[in-house]
Amino acid sequence: MIQFLLNQTVKTLDDVDPNTTVLNWLRGSERRCGTKEGCASGDCGACTVVLGSSDGGKMRYDTANSCITLIGQLDGKQLLTVEDLADNGTLHPVQQAMADCHASQCGFCTPGFVMSTFALQKTQATVSRHDIEQHLGGNLCRCTGYRPIIEAVERACNMSEDRFTPLEEQTARRLEAMSSPDTAILMKSSRCLLPKSLDRLAEIYLQNPEARLLAGGTDLALTITQQYKTMPLIIGISQIKELQEITVTADEIRIGSAATLQVCQQALAGHIPAFSLLLERFASRQIRNHGTLGGNLANASPIGDCAPVLLALDAVLELRGGAETRRLPLGQFFLGYRQTALAAGEFISHILIPRVTLSPNFKVWKVSKRMDDDISTVLGAFNLHLNEGVVMSASVAFGGMAAVPARAKHCEQALIGQPFNQQTLAAASQALAEDFQPLSDFRGSGRYRLAVAQNLLRRLMLQSSEAQMPLEVQNYVN
Repeated sequence: MIQFLLNQTVKTLDDVDPNTTVLNWLRGSERRCGTKEGCASGDCGACTVVLGSSDGGKMRYDTANSCITLIGQLDGKQLLTVEDLADNGTLHPVQQAMADCHASQCGFCTPGFVMSTFALQKTQATVSRHDIEQHLGGNLCRCTGYRPIIEAVERACNMSEDRFTPLEEQTARRLEAMSSPDTAILMKSSRCLLPKSLDRLAEIYLQNPEARLLAGGTDLALTITQQYKTMPLIIGISQIKELQEITVTADEIRIGSAATLQVCQQALAGHIPAFSLLLERFASRQIRNHGTLGGNLANASPIGDCAPVLLALDAVLELRGGAETRRLPLGQFFLGYRQTALAAGEFISHILIPRVTLSPNFKVWKVSKRMDDDISTVLGAFNLHLNEGVVMSASVAFGGMAAVPARAKHCEQALIGQPFNQQTLAAASQALAEDFQPLSDFRGSGRYRLAVAQNLLRRLMLQSSEAQMPLEVQNYVN
């Protein structure tokens, strides 16, 4: 049984298939058809809803793609859809701004834009153009109506109070009162278990190693929506507090595997700025609100954005299996395409980044066809320590260049002990051809990928020699 608030109405579900998406439940069981299905993969934003949760007694509102959010992920949350915003026939300020600015054309995408704007309005007191672009990055307007939409968002975000504001403290208390030790959805054909502690998770998973672990589900849910499969047993982990914590000490940064990418992006901004900037370009705000760092690694994709960064930082994984915990360098975690060193019933509990390995010149560059909401063709992470112009140590890692994210060992050896100049750069670039023989696919040919990787090395040199020049795409010209 799971329990949540649909706006202010308590919903208790114990007879729903845990493979059901929130979108299908809304449209099928609740007849709330304002939330649309466009892509069934979390790319277009037409299905955007807002999930409210209690955060220290206050409400936090996060957007979510309901097409890839499973019903069990609503446990202990508040679900808001576009139907909830108007008040007795009076439009919500966000809806009114969309109408006043003529920001709706065919209207299919409008509910998603409205919900993304609602979340932005509730989250931030002051809003910049960059904030708007970040929040709308996962919403697609096929009518190319972005100018009036952005005008509507700017207008709506000047109106911070709405009918939800007076209810926030009460709603937070109601959500906290729903907390229970463990919950589950049990059916004849499928089950979803929702343990609330790390020890309980370890116990359950060791007993059921065939289960699929569900954190944010931003990739796992595609098994249902794109491959039309069902999962007999799901174990949800997003409600386990120990796996969401981020601790920073003088020696290391310790990140719980269920910490969302959005939380990581904010927490790392002052410690690893290059990683934080990369996460701004990771998919969309809806995805980052729910996708997790541990999930991105356990997915073992050769083009996952986080793995090369963490490889270059010599990150270590803390793995839990039953009562046993072990540590494994991330470099030993990826065994082959979509294959990892995880044993049956074992999972990633924490990611450890030793701070001593971080260079002040640490750089990360993602090359993709679009700036936002796109998958990497090549991603390079460069962690070089220099002393009087000589490379004392080098950790260089790439994604998209092989079947697994990997360090460029020959390239590193060509750099270490050498002056950081054009001659060394040429040798290191040539060494990349020994490290990787990338395959060709629809994102780029093998030759293109190798050329891009070599050009990123040249960019590293340019960044070092022309530090005052605005070389990044984010360095907008006013």
